[in-house]
Amino acid sequence: MMKLTKTTTALATLALLGLAGPALAEIRIGATLSATGPASFLGDPEAKTLEMLVEEVNAAGGINGEQVELVLYDDGGDPNKARTFATRLVEDDEVSAIIGGTTTGTTMSIIAVAEDAEIPFISLAGAVDIIDPVKPYTFKTPHTDRMACQKIFEDMQKRGFSKIGMISGTDGFGASMQAQCKSVAGEYAIEIVADETYDPKDADMTAQLTKIKGAEGIQAVLNPGFGQGPSIVTRNYKQLAIGLPLYQSHGVASDGFIDLAGADAAEGVRLPGTALLIAGILPDSDPQKPVVTAYKTAFETRTGTPVGTFGGYAHDAFLILKDAITRAGSTEPAAIRDAIEATSGLVGTTGTYTMSPENHLGLDLSAFRMLEIKGGTWSMAE
Repeated sequence: MMKLTKTTTALATLALLGLAGPALAEIRIGATLSATGPASFLGDPEAKTLEMLVEEVNAAGGINGEQVELVLYDDGGDPNKARTFATRLVEDDEVSAIIGGTTTGTTMSIIAVAEDAEIPFISLAGAVDIIDPVKPYTFKTPHTDRMACQKIFEDMQKRGFSKIGMISGTDGFGASMQAQCKSVAGEYAIEIVADETYDPKDADMTAQLTKIKGAEGIQAVLNPGFGQGPSIVTRNYKQLAIGLPLYQSHGVASDGFIDLAGADAAEGVRLPGTALLIAGILPDSDPQKPVVTAYKTAFETRTGTPVGTFGGYAHDAFLILKDAITRAGSTEPAAIRDAIEATSGLVGTTGTYTMSPENHLGLDLSAFRMLEIKGGTWSMAE
């Protein structure tokens, strides 16, 4: 049974009206994702991934012999709708756990509901504030924005860069990563000599980039942001012939970014990404290769579209939940929460997860790969 407001089926309509018969599923998992709206490039593959994985699990006999029911809502990227749907998932749908929060904004709305109801929640958004400080029932699958800053600064340090410029989106993700990068820059002896921002709806960032270009001693530029903004920054950067290395965030780690920016403008851009983007060139010895290859093949066969980092976050959230329910032998939220927190050595598309009471992410910097766009595709940065 699906409750996806983007494409409400007749069955879902009956269910929403309370007219449908009893559900066949015994394990009910809820999700509220941004399948439409400005973050649909993130939420749509996430929704498709969860639908695919639930079908695969049920076809294989379910979890501990029980079928899984996915109750999925489309919040369109609206935090208020996300809160409403999270409340509905808890109070009306009586789910055992929630996956979702495509963006930081929608995630923060869901957290309040999940923590109050003591329902395990696995977020698909990037901000470090989601899991720092640790909240009892909240977990996440993507690397944090702080980790992205650290990975980027590691690479800059190796290349001898000490003075950089930043141009950041003012959305929740961009503002959070901007703050995190400022907080850790000193640890890598990096000075931010130019600091500009743009609204996610801006169609041109030439003025801000011109100021950055004129900053004294600047050696590289970093753009914390996601959505269409970074692709515009990349095109404007090329048009201005700034000629310095350009770094983007993991918030644009998908083929869609290359398409929007244009392969020529994106050439040489570096960013921290996941093994999923370079599945075809991973060595056979890489422990993630079987996982990312299987997911990539299944997703692309099913949808006819390239796999991306963001669907991978949903893949890992479901993997963590499936593993936890299997080990817990229970669908009680408290038992699932405890099992998630005890996750150890679980290999996903984003990295290998080992959680603890002090760590509700379970990834370290080694899970990030420093990638570079070459010839219109992803490669390992040298």
